[in-house]
Amino acid sequence: MIKFENVGLRYGLGPEVLSDLTFQIKPNSMQFLTGPSGAGKTSLLRLMLMSLRPTRGLVTVFGKDAASITPEQLPAIRRKIGVVFQDFRLLDHLTTYENVALPLRVRGSSESSYRSDVTDLLGWVGLGERMHVLPPVLSGGEKQRVAIARALIDQPDILLADEPTGNVDPPLARRLMRLFLELHRSGTAVILATHDLGLMDQFNARRLVLNQGRLQIYD
Repeated sequence: MIKFENVGLRYGLGPEVLSDLTFQIKPNSMQFLTGPSGAGKTSLLRLMLMSLRPTRGLVTVFGKDAASITPEQLPAIRRKIGVVFQDFRLLDHLTTYENVALPLRVRGSSESSYRSDVTDLLGWVGLGERMHVLPPVLSGGEKQRVAIARALIDQPDILLADEPTGNVDPPLARRLMRLFLELHRSGTAVILATHDLGLMDQFNARRLVLNQGRLQIYD
């Protein structure tokens, strides 16, 4: 689904922040992306999302060279990718329910076709009683869960999640991990960036470890 071949990335004239990355993300796979702060995890996720282009090497997404994908083609491809950003990127004028339903509305689905799915998912992430609240009055942990629900609602082919359990307590983190596992078992390729070694140790998943811009893989 995603393939990197000898990929390097630098910002401006600075040194490479990612160097010689070669790996694949296969369908229906699950992996943790980890490494110290500043190792390049967010940059790597942005390359997968095609919001960054590599300085060198080849990134292939769904069989297409990312460098050759036109701006007109990009939205359709990105609809196959669910993303949980560290800064949440919620729309403050939309309720919790409306934020989660937004990908389906943009696709043109009728509310009657997704209302129960959105309501059930919000209940699962513990926001059933907060679905009509606007983001400015939500806590950081609640915003995190809204962002996760929005990324999952359309059952994407790939999920990219940047520290998805970073603002929740350990019991809720485990519950969210069960949700990611269910998504993986249903056929989604899941890439979770995290610093939480204890959380990773609870699950048998491949690890992509970044250190000083270079990648080691532990299957």
